[in-house]
Amino acid sequence: MMKKCCYLTIFVLLVHLELLAIEPVNATAKRVVVPQNPADYLSLTYYLNKCPDAEGIIQQKVGAWIQRDFTLAASLIRLHFHDCAVRGCDASILLNYKGSQRSSYVSSTLRGFQVIDDIKAELEKRCPRTVSCSDILTAVARDATVFTGGPFWEVPFGRKDGRISLAKEAEVVPQGHENVTALIEFFQTKGLNILDLVTLSGAHTIGRCTCGTILYRLYSFNGTKNPDPSLNTSYLNLLKKRCKRSTDLVYLDAITPETFDTVFYTNLQRKVGLLTTDQELYSDQRTLPFVEAMASQPFLFQNQLIVSMTNLGNVQVLIGNEGEREIGRERVFLGRDGRASCKGKAKHREAERRERKGQSIGF
Repeated sequence: MMKKCCYLTIFVLLVHLELLAIEPVNATAKRVVVPQNPADYLSLTYYLNKCPDAEGIIQQKVGAWIQRDFTLAASLIRLHFHDCAVRGCDASILLNYKGSQRSSYVSSTLRGFQVIDDIKAELEKRCPRTVSCSDILTAVARDATVFTGGPFWEVPFGRKDGRISLAKEAEVVPQGHENVTALIEFFQTKGLNILDLVTLSGAHTIGRCTCGTILYRLYSFNGTKNPDPSLNTSYLNLLKKRCKRSTDLVYLDAITPETFDTVFYTNLQRKVGLLTTDQELYSDQRTLPFVEAMASQPFLFQNQLIVSMTNLGNVQVLIGNEGEREIGRERVFLGRDGRASCKGKAKHREAERRERKGQSIGF
């Protein structure tokens, strides 16, 4: 028996040596790893030497703004989502001129642009033409989450700013009335999965919504002239009292609207989800298990939020010759007050020519 084992071991060794002989190993050769997607080019140390105070400046500014108005936290996270949801995380949502995403009706309720401009102006003083607007947006979303009680995660940097911004493309962003299938399909086009969908929806644990978005649920759901049957009766009565006008605002999370927690998910279990898109996460069998897991295990939500927010921040990032950085500069515009900003109201003739052809480009 021992002889057989010995022979088997020798045979395996010989085969292994023979394979090595067939494919000689070059000890001096270095293995070159080619990134599989653009996000692989991002780095946690990108600004370490170029602008070491960048994250500190962003964090300080975000904290100061949220301290003045806590509702800005949700707005800044939403601004980041709207940016990444159209052409990827390229700061094209910040470009401000006729025909841009920012000028579309879908973007009319977005807030927080002044925060980004304030941060950009300060960064330009410290590190001129270095930090991209898209990196600022991504870091701001992280810090807004942290300042409201959410988890911290490290943001890899190196995104380039986009030049193209089209109002009609903003219409693809979910508006709160889609079904779960439509949401899943939309997220999949961005390289995100069902778990990302449920987790990122959890950001609705903070923030507000205009009553005009949900009035149909209160009075004529799907044209029935009756309220949405999935609404808790007490919650329905509360919303009717709060929503006297379509412009009135209501919290997405009526229980803990200022804290980034998992109450959003327990609200869904109690049928007090404000948006149809949120409440349906609890009724659809594809998303239900994730909602229940997040509701019962807060640590699971926090850990997955880090993963999903990182995934969101890596959506279709620009590299190579696709963005601003390849020409050795970051997108910098000067406002009337002389302060640097990311919005770029002015366009030169080339942009106007392309816009007339249906392709808006911001410079």
